[in-house]
Amino acid sequence: MDNKETDVRRNFLKKLLVAPVLMTTSLSEAGIEKDTTSPLKLGLNAFSFNDLLLAGQMSLDQLLTFCYDEGIGAVDITAYYFQGYPAVPSDEILFQFKRKAFQLGVDISGTGIRNDFTEPDMTKRKEHIDLVKNWIVAASKIGAPVIRIFAGNKNPKGTEREQMRKWMLASIQECVEFGEKYGVVVALQNHNDFIQTADQALEFIKDINSNWFGLVLDTGSYRVGDPYQEIAKTAMHAVNWQIKENVFVNGQELEADISRIIKIIIESGYKGYIPIETLGKGDPKLKVTTLLNKVKLAIADS
Repeated sequence: MDNKETDVRRNFLKKLLVAPVLMTTSLSEAGIEKDTTSPLKLGLNAFSFNDLLLAGQMSLDQLLTFCYDEGIGAVDITAYYFQGYPAVPSDEILFQFKRKAFQLGVDISGTGIRNDFTEPDMTKRKEHIDLVKNWIVAASKIGAPVIRIFAGNKNPKGTEREQMRKWMLASIQECVEFGEKYGVVVALQNHNDFIQTADQALEFIKDINSNWFGLVLDTGSYRVGDPYQEIAKTAMHAVNWQIKENVFVNGQELEADISRIIKIIIESGYKGYIPIETLGKGDPKLKVTTLLNKVKLAIADS
């Protein structure tokens, strides 16, 4: 038996000897401190750099490098920042992005597309379904566990809304079943469009009723009533987030209480990345850094 095999055997025996102690004593009795670190990790939604990315003034590699430099653990890479969108780029381009992220230690926490399932024309709606499916495959290739979709832009009332919701449900269900085959969760974002309230979001969660479907909870897009109550009402169904600088209280735009939002997230039991997203005028790098520090402080104080 060589030295390497001897070391492996010795380490294995040590584990066997230690294991009974750990199983029959508490963590404190075994001299192990409980891990009190927050389960939340910081991410960035690429839309924060929307203008720079679309204008070609920032590349995807530079976006990843920014995340690395700022200590941001993950990026939610919106699909339309890949050249040629809505077409899916070649595997070479997707894998280059994936490899760069891996080299920098930046996870890919999700991706997202533009779709509209309120489109009344069935043929056009099928095109949106195919768009989601194509990018589900792309998401699986870059390692994105979640793809973000929208309900749609139209928001009718009464029977027209109910009829529209029925065909939307069928469209989303088809995408969710396809996502399951590729190991990608399909997540509906509340975006102040067809979905404006927590109850409307919960209707979709209830009707789809799948482990492969959830909510991307956009903290800045509940604009009816008290946004914090709406966020708390749907937080348990969030599979990803968009934390924004501002919220709308009874329609009035105000600075978000980040500490309150973080508390809601933790109480919901969510574990994972919470992507931040900044909007509006100003230097996006400065805006991202400012919001990032606020979220860090809120997590540290939670």
